[in-house]
This record gives sequence, C-alpha cells and structure tokens, in this order.
Amino acid sequence: MKAVVMAGGEGTRLRPMTANQPKPLLPVVNKPIMEHVLRLLKKHGIDETVVTVQFLATLIRNYFGDGEELGMKLHYVAEEVPLGTAGSVKNAEEHLHGEPFIVISGDALTDIDLSDMLRFHRENGAMVTIGLKRVANPLEFGIIIVDDEGRVQRFLEKPTWGQVFSDTVNTGIYIMEPEVLERVAAGEVVDWSGDVFPELLKEGEPLYGYIADGYWEDVGTHESYLSAQADVLKGLVDVEIDGFEVSPGVWVGEGAEIDPEAVLKGPLYIGDYAKVEAGAELREYSVLGSNAVVRSEAFLHRTVVHDNVYIGASTNLRGCVVGKNTDVMSGARIEEGAIIGEECVIESEAYLSNDIKVYPFKTIEAGAVVNTNVIWESRGQRSLFGPRGVSGLINVEITPELAVRLASAYATTLKKGSVVTTSRDASRAARTLKRAVVSALTAGAIDVRDLEAVPMPVARYNTSHSGVSGGIAIRTTPGDPQAVDLVFLDSSGADLSPAAQRKLERVYSRAEFRRAFPGEIAELSFPSRGVEGYAQELLRRIDTSGVAEAEMKVVIDCAGGTGSLVLPSLLGRIGADVLTLNNRLDEASPTDTLAKQMRDLQHLGELVSSSRADFGVRFDPVAERLSIVDEKGELIDNERALLVVLDLVAAERGGGRVALPVTTTRVAERVARFHGAEVQWTPTATDELTKAAKADDIVFAGDGRGGYIMPEFTRTTDGIAAFVRLLGLVARTRLSVSQIDRRIPQAHQLRRSVPTPWAVKGSVMRAVVEAAGEREIDTTDGVRVVEPDGSWALVLPDTSEAVTRIWAEGADSDTAQRLLDEWAAVVERAEG
Repeated sequence: MKAVVMAGGEGTRLRPMTANQPKPLLPVVNKPIMEHVLRLLKKHGIDETVVTVQFLATLIRNYFGDGEELGMKLHYVAEEVPLGTAGSVKNAEEHLHGEPFIVISGDALTDIDLSDMLRFHRENGAMVTIGLKRVANPLEFGIIIVDDEGRVQRFLEKPTWGQVFSDTVNTGIYIMEPEVLERVAAGEVVDWSGDVFPELLKEGEPLYGYIADGYWEDVGTHESYLSAQADVLKGLVDVEIDGFEVSPGVWVGEGAEIDPEAVLKGPLYIGDYAKVEAGAELREYSVLGSNAVVRSEAFLHRTVVHDNVYIGASTNLRGCVVGKNTDVMSGARIEEGAIIGEECVIESEAYLSNDIKVYPFKTIEAGAVVNTNVIWESRGQRSLFGPRGVSGLINVEITPELAVRLASAYATTLKKGSVVTTSRDASRAARTLKRAVVSALTAGAIDVRDLEAVPMPVARYNTSHSGVSGGIAIRTTPGDPQAVDLVFLDSSGADLSPAAQRKLERVYSRAEFRRAFPGEIAELSFPSRGVEGYAQELLRRIDTSGVAEAEMKVVIDCAGGTGSLVLPSLLGRIGADVLTLNNRLDEASPTDTLAKQMRDLQHLGELVSSSRADFGVRFDPVAERLSIVDEKGELIDNERALLVVLDLVAAERGGGRVALPVTTTRVAERVARFHGAEVQWTPTATDELTKAAKADDIVFAGDGRGGYIMPEFTRTTDGIAAFVRLLGLVARTRLSVSQIDRRIPQAHQLRRSVPTPWAVKGSVMRAVVEAAGEREIDTTDGVRVVEPDGSWALVLPDTSEAVTRIWAEGADSDTAQRLLDEWAAVVERAEG
C-alpha cells in the first residue's frame, strides 16, 4: 500500500512561523510535523510515499531527500499552481495504480491507527474511507454524519454554530480505491469534500467514515501549535522523542549542556547541543531547539524555541514561540501568544506584549514597548526599499552577503537570458558590493553589462536602451559616508515601481532564488562606449544653440564624483568657456555631508563672482542633482531654482504640461500659466514624478530638491542634461540668472515635521480630514486643505520615518505661519 502526503500548503494562519518555511517543516518537539507523519506511515508498514509539494517545495525536498534516512522511498510531485485537495492527488496518479492508497496531511499531528482504518475499509468494501475524529469545536472543520455501520450520510464544510449538527469532523485522512481518481479532472482545482465526495454520495457509492480513537490535531493556528507541543510532552501522542528522559518528563538531546544550578520543571524538552546556564529556569511545556543557548536567570514557561536561538540573561518568556537564528537579548520580556519570526533581534529590555507577531529579519530596539504587529509593511525595517532604494550601513546592514541575496532575488524576477546593467559611484564600498552583485546576477542566468564607475544619469540612460531589462546602481548614501544605497532600475532606467519592489521583496523574503545550470551561467561584458554614447545622444537632443555666440562662461563643481568622467569633455564640444572644480574621483569623500556641500558652494560662489561667469552649478557626487549659483555668486535654493528653470523652459516652449510634486509652491502654477503651460501635480514619491514625465505632452519635471527631468532626452532625473539645457536657455534668453529670478513672484511657504508614532498615523490622517470640514481637500498625496483665499496646508505622513510632514503656503509669511501652527496642532492632538 502506498500513501500520498499532502505538503503543499502555505500555512498562512501560522505566519510569521511560515513566512519563510512551509508548514509541514514546522518543528514539534524538534522534529518537523511531516516527519512525525512519515514515521507513522512507516510504523504501519507503508514505506513508499508520494509527497505533493507547492509552497517552498525545495525546502521539503532538501530536508527529506529520497526518504532513505527514514527507511522509506519518497516521490515528489509538484503543483505549478494549487489544484485543491483532490487535484493535488490526481497530479500524483501515475504513482497510484493498482491498489488502495492512503491520503494524509503533512501538517497535522496524529497517531491514528492506520492499520485498523485499513481493516475497516476492506471489511466494508468501501470506495473511500474517511478518517473522522470527535472534537470540542468543529467550526474550523468539515462535519460528517455516519450511520451505525459507518456509512456516510451527510457533509457540511466549515459550518457556523447555527449549522453545527455533529462533533464528528473530517481529519483529511482518507483510504481510497484507485478508481476514485477517474472522478477528478486533471489540471483543475478540485476538492474532495466540496466536489468529489458529495458526488459519490449522491450516486450511492460506498463511502464510509472511520471514527478514530487516537490523537489528531490540525496544527493550523498558533494556539494549536503550542498545544501540540504540550500534548507530546504529556505523552498524549504516540510519537518518538529523540533524547534521554533524565528525570520524569524532562527530555534532553545529545550533547546538551545543562548546569546543575539550572531549574528544570517538566515536562519539557532540551534539544541537541543546547546550553542552559546556572540560574536559568525552564518550566512546564517548554521546548528548546538544537544549539540554543539560555543564559543565567532567564525564565521560560510554555515557550517553544527553535534551533540556534540565543536567550539572554534575565529574560522572561511565557507562552511564546521564537523562530530559528533569533537573538533575544538580556532583560527582554515576551508575553503570551507572541510569535517571533526567524533571524530577528530582540534587543535588551524590549517588551513584546500578548499576541504580537514579529516577522522575520526584524530588529526590536532596546527598551521598545511593542504592542502592535511588526510585519514587512510596517515601521522600522518594515520594508527592504526606502526612498533611495535599499539603504543601510556598510558592512553592518548592507553586507556582500545581503547584496548577493538581493541581486539573486532581482535576477529571479527576470527571465533567464535577460540583460542587466551594473554601475557604481567612486567609493570602494560600492566597488566591493558591485562585484558581489555581478556574481549573483550571472549565477542567476542574467547577462551583465558592467558600466563600472559612471554618473547615475549615464547608468539610467544605458539601462533604457538596447534591450536591457533593468539595472542595479550602487552609491554612497547622500549625506552619510558610512552608508550605501542599492538602487534597482527598470527597463526605462527609472527606479523600480512599488509593485516591482514588492515582487522582489517577496522573492527575497522566501529565499526562492533561481540558480543557473552550469551551461547557463551568464556573461559579463564591459561596454566600451557607454559614456560616449550618452554624451552624443545628449548633444543631439538638447538644444545648445546660441551658447557659442553668447560667449557663455560657467563654473562647474563635479564634487569629486562620477560627473567628472563626463562633464569636462562634454562641455568642450558645446563652445562654452568652462572652469571646473573637484574634477576627479574622490574615493575618500564619495558623498556630500552638509558641511562639505556648504563649503563647496561658498567657494563656487566666490569663483563665479570673481571670474564674472554667467552662473555656476555644483553637481552631487553621482551627477543626478545640481545646485545653482547666479552671476553674483549667490546660491539659489533648490525650490527657487525649480521656479527659475521652469520659467525658462515654459517661456521657450510656450505651452505643454509640467509635472511637479504637490509640495511645490503654487507660484509655479502662476509661472507656468503666464507662459501658456499647465501644471500636473504628482505625489511626492520619485517614481510618481518619473511616471508622469512619460506622457508625450510633458515638457519639464522637477522635484524641488535639485532633480530635473528634461523629457526631450530622458524621462528620469538627470543633472547633466539639466545643466546643458539650462546653459542653452540662459544663452538664448539674453537675461542673467538673477534677472530671471527677480521676475518670479516670491513664495511664502513653510514646513514642519511632527514626530508621529507609526501606530497612530492612520488616525492622524482621519483627524485631518475631519478637521478640514467643508474646506476643499486634495488627496493626490496626503491631505492638502485649501482655504477660501487660496492658501493651503498639506499634511503628509512620512513613508520611512515616524514623523508627519506639514507644508503651509499663504499670501504672506504670517498666513503661512498661522496655517502651519493650526495643522501641527491638529496632528499633535490626534496623537493623543
């Protein structure tokens, strides 16, 4: 007789324990549930089994292999998509010909007498025998009524209390004759209880229910998971416990070290090579995984600790589950029902209240009081992606190992044989990490075009051409020389959309990375004309007429960044007189600190003034953004510079639309309208501005932070293109930069940040909408409340920090200040 073990479920109710591993691999007293099931089958003489897999199937295959270690022969049948309980077995039909077979769940703990169930099946000449069990709460199961002889009379799947007519439920254990599979359509979603069994019952086929006396627990919730551990320790389940019973109810695995001064009150289990120090206390129904460490004065009661977990001194854990490779530091306290995912860090003195769920790879800060779930969408390290890609401290948060996993996840989201660009800034850290990224991409069957050190605009341009599917650019985090950003690009050279980011995150969190076969290892190439092609296309598309005739003189500061690889040679072809500063790759200072930026801008202003240049610009170290200094050497702040460039573009184009974020002063609307152009307001996220710039009638876009999009050349932020465009505009307008600035009305806009806990951000925004009353509101991004006189305030919860941002603009500074104070007070009151 053969068996089919159903092992394809995701176990969504058991997350975060099943966030990165399939439910059948969850350990019960340090053995996966499915291993207990296979040992039960072996005990009853069934040594050939088909395992149906779907979710994280590789992990199950890797763990059990061919079954030799269990003395069994295992076959695996994978579902491309879930096919239902019957469709899954139909998928394994080729292994099930000629004799009855048993179907059993790989994620339910049981010791039901399968031999007696088989006897019952044969004595009654049944086509199908369903294993039944009497339970106290049948709401989560299918109810089945049988007559005195065991023949099935009626089915009801997952009833309400008003529909409960029996406490006899379907265990999901079936013995079947092979002809039953003829009733199941191949490749379709079919369920036994919902589709096949009712049809057999209607046709009068011999369908029987075997009411079992043994133990059965559907480990489908966190509560049932903990109770299953306790039931094994109490001896209520006939399963094997590896180890030695050193005293009644106290089981200890091989190589475990337990100090004589430790307090053990069974029943409990301590895994192989675990260590329990003096003064630690382990109480009833606790399970300690292999290689776990419990330090002195720690207290555990009804707690399940998975493998390789560190429990610090003076910690207190009650009725919780701690996932593998997690560190719980000294003095931390975890209460009843809390579930901690794998590879988390619970720092010292942190407190996790009842029923909290912490998803894998999270850090709970020292002293934090956590009373809401910490999942991948929320607070702290809630998500891989921030406003600048994936960011973190070099060799602390962003390591070569992390870079490999991220690049492997990215490769997995693309088709084999796709082409991806890689690039970096001038820093050594970016160079090191890029090598790791390149290795992971080629190992994932992705061809790599390594642009090496180039400005971000060049990386984006080369990614958007010649059949490239995407790119990864690595740069030092702006303002933080100790941190680095991994920027993932799509086929247009823009940052990945939120949807694509989520797809990558899902692959990353499940560690389902594609690996190429030896003959599929992809190629690495180094394009020789990436910079030259960019420069040629830029000069072809951007209008530089009039520059030579106007005898333009400009000063540019390359900031020691990758812009120095392009700008000097590019400007030599335009005909302007150019003085360049910091025209080198500066590995020691690969980013802008505020002090360095202000010092360089002051020096730039002095040079512009003394050399009587028309204006000056300073690029950021990757040449994506620029700051502008007028002919007098005065710095034009970024928000004002946006209006200057907008005025020049709109005046020359005489129409079209410009895309600007909703935080921009409404003076921009007056400037655009004066020249016959129209403003399209966008959300503040960079990808939203890029998305808007793809429209054919968009003639300009800018973010107010030194980033400009010139759609005639590129639909992404490009400081080099913006500078070349500005050079031509100023040359042709015959006005100085300061004159252009003076003709634009002054804006009266203020901003403020109000600290806001993540847990109350939603209620804060609700309070803002309520406080707006009858006033006009705009929800393009956050909530913008417009007053009758046209003044406005925008309240916007920050996506990456625990703050709420507020902008206010009025006809004068007093009005703006009054609005800012009013809405800051609304936010503060809503916080409670």
